[in-house]
Amino acid sequence: MHGDSPYEIMFGPDICGPGTKKVHVIFSYKGKNHLINKDIRCKDDVYTHFYTLIVKPDNTYEVLIDNEKIESGNLENDWEFLPPKKIKDPNAKKPEDWDDRPTIPDPEDTKPSDWDKPEYIPDPDASKPEDWDDEMDGEWEPPMVDNPDYKGEWQPRQLDNPDYKGAWEHPEIENPEYVPDGNLYLRKELCIIGFDLWQVKSGTVFDNVLITDNIEEAFKKASAIKDIQSGEKKMKEALDEEQRKKDEEEAKKNADKDEDDEKDEAEADEAQSNDHDEL
Repeated sequence: MHGDSPYEIMFGPDICGPGTKKVHVIFSYKGKNHLINKDIRCKDDVYTHFYTLIVKPDNTYEVLIDNEKIESGNLENDWEFLPPKKIKDPNAKKPEDWDDRPTIPDPEDTKPSDWDKPEYIPDPDASKPEDWDDEMDGEWEPPMVDNPDYKGEWQPRQLDNPDYKGAWEHPEIENPEYVPDGNLYLRKELCIIGFDLWQVKSGTVFDNVLITDNIEEAFKKASAIKDIQSGEKKMKEALDEEQRKKDEEEAKKNADKDEDDEKDEAEADEAQSNDHDEL
């Protein structure tokens, strides 16, 4: 097997940097791989977790982490295996007299005579520099500043449109290319298990893979994860405590060293001062 080998199902966590932390559920259907159209978040802590995918003959599925359901649904709805049941009617178009404007400009509203003002005006507080030479520097012009009287482009006030019919919705028809498939769940014989791994940080372990048609047996096997996590948490607490003590000892050593250095510097300064006084 290699990276381009065809597969029936790809399932499991994908963690890549701070932005990607999801559970992949990918099915092969008629030679094409289909990703789930939902975002399923995976666990990203340091403990062991058990991921379970249940696919049922009624074309429904469940995704569990540590025996707790985090996602479920219908295969046809959550993957694009099949064309849509309905499509927009290619022969339908919005009527020419369909008015979808909620408001319209007031025809009786007029722009005030004093509305138009420039956006920028010469700075009234600016003055020509004393060393400005018109022959050498050209004609002096004051810098431009925002005009406090500028009101922007005038727009007439809006009125409710009496002819407003709402947003036009394109009518749909049955898609002639849609053919239901009651066997979306059905997979070819699964004889090989592979891992698609790409790690930039060592330490991740994958094991305990189970493929079965006995859901109760899968639940039973996955229930052991609680004991595993309990042991891992105790071990982590012990390691964290050990590291905390090491950090405290290191900090104390550094503090003592800094104190000794300061004492040595003070003694050196005092000795230098005494030598200066004797001179």
